[in-house]
Amino acid sequence: MKLNLSPIILLVASIVPTSLVSAPVVTASLAVASLAYTHQVLANELPDLGDVSATVLSPLQEQEIAEQIMRQVAVSDDVLSDIEVSDYLQSLGARLVANGPDKRQKFNFFVVQDPSINAFAMPGGVVGVHTGLILASNTESELASVLGHEIGHVTQRHLARMLASQKYDTFKNLAGIALALLVARSNPQLASGAMTTASAIGVQNQLDYTRDYEREADRIGLQILDSGGFDVRAMPQFFKTLQRGSRFAEGGAPSFLRTHPLTSERIADVANRVEQMPYRQVADGLEFQYVKAKLRAMLGTTQTAIDLFEQNISEQRYASAAAEHYGLAVALLRKSAWAAVEKELAWLKKNATPHPMIESLAARLEVARNKPAAAAEKYASGLRAFPDNRALIYGYAEHYLATKQATQAIQLVKSKQDLYVDDAYLYDLLAKAYSMQNKVLLSHQAQSEAYYRKYDLVRAIEQMDLAAKANDGDFYQQSIVEARLRQLRQMMGDEKKPKL
Repeated sequence: MKLNLSPIILLVASIVPTSLVSAPVVTASLAVASLAYTHQVLANELPDLGDVSATVLSPLQEQEIAEQIMRQVAVSDDVLSDIEVSDYLQSLGARLVANGPDKRQKFNFFVVQDPSINAFAMPGGVVGVHTGLILASNTESELASVLGHEIGHVTQRHLARMLASQKYDTFKNLAGIALALLVARSNPQLASGAMTTASAIGVQNQLDYTRDYEREADRIGLQILDSGGFDVRAMPQFFKTLQRGSRFAEGGAPSFLRTHPLTSERIADVANRVEQMPYRQVADGLEFQYVKAKLRAMLGTTQTAIDLFEQNISEQRYASAAAEHYGLAVALLRKSAWAAVEKELAWLKKNATPHPMIESLAARLEVARNKPAAAAEKYASGLRAFPDNRALIYGYAEHYLATKQATQAIQLVKSKQDLYVDDAYLYDLLAKAYSMQNKVLLSHQAQSEAYYRKYDLVRAIEQMDLAAKANDGDFYQQSIVEARLRQLRQMMGDEKKPKL
């Protein structure tokens, strides 16, 4: 399923690649954007929201919308499923949130497979980051500066403030807002009943009012960067890099700039604030370099990626030698050049600090070479060194399933579920393992819990109902399933009740 996130991005005054937005989607997006809040924010003072934002969207309603969005994210082909990249972004985001103004707000970070330089915030703490932005960030602090900016949009509740400033009947209930957020799917005609071209035409000029929100998010982002121990100078530096890159773009400027005009005034404001803050030299985390190398290794043709890594290593043109050798190994794995991959892994073992991404790559090499015993040994040793690493947990469980060792897969997953109680994929793996053992009740039960964690309550109920109807469970298992089914149905009943 394809997920078009563009109207969501425009809705919260964030960043969107215009090349991805079809005409009907633009219509819907601009109609929502017509709700833009026009109150002037004082230059050096964050506004007092008071109760005005709560009159339109309560935090609970924003969270309900976020769950609807995450349901689409869970099944989208556009969202990168690489757990190493995802976990890195989630970890970085969590570090920033912990140093933000609202530590109670739940956040979900995910990666969009897209080369454009882009990131966006949505209601309820949902933040998406394009792979292009990660690759364009010269330092981890630059990437953190964009995330901090987006966290600022969320914590300042810009969406609720936009809605609070207007009186549009179309958006006076949660259903209308949810429609606007989820409108750009496979059928763009979903928007036609609620939004018109006429409302879109007159709203383009109103988009400039979101500059106040941008300046506000910049200030919040700087505070978060400083508190989180990052280099605050990374924010104006990244802005300047984007601005310089756009001078010769001829319409191909980064998405960040096409929908977020980056004025000299805005850059100057951030730069002036940074000058008043203490200087801090911050080294990049090694995982940032590994993640960037992995993404670069997956770009373009395999040979082009290999040639680039080899040239960088030969000319010593890199921020991290270990990351460059790791990226080369990933690219060589794409080519099925097993001996060359083994050579790079040997270099990493000798010269690099032990890291779970290296261990996972070593195990994946043995899987690719169809050496199950060697793969099992690599996964086992990797988990001994890094017992909480999800890439190794996933890989080892998948290896057990591929080699028809369902019991071992179940034991592994169950031993790790307390670490990641909301991990839907671990339940997917359990469902497959139980199905392999012909345990119908347990398979449907696990699949239900997977759907529940993907925010798909309808399918969760369907699967739990099938589990309840299975006749192969004992009394204890049957009782658990029936109780859970009642609980899920009660949740569905609550979900169907009208929201005031």
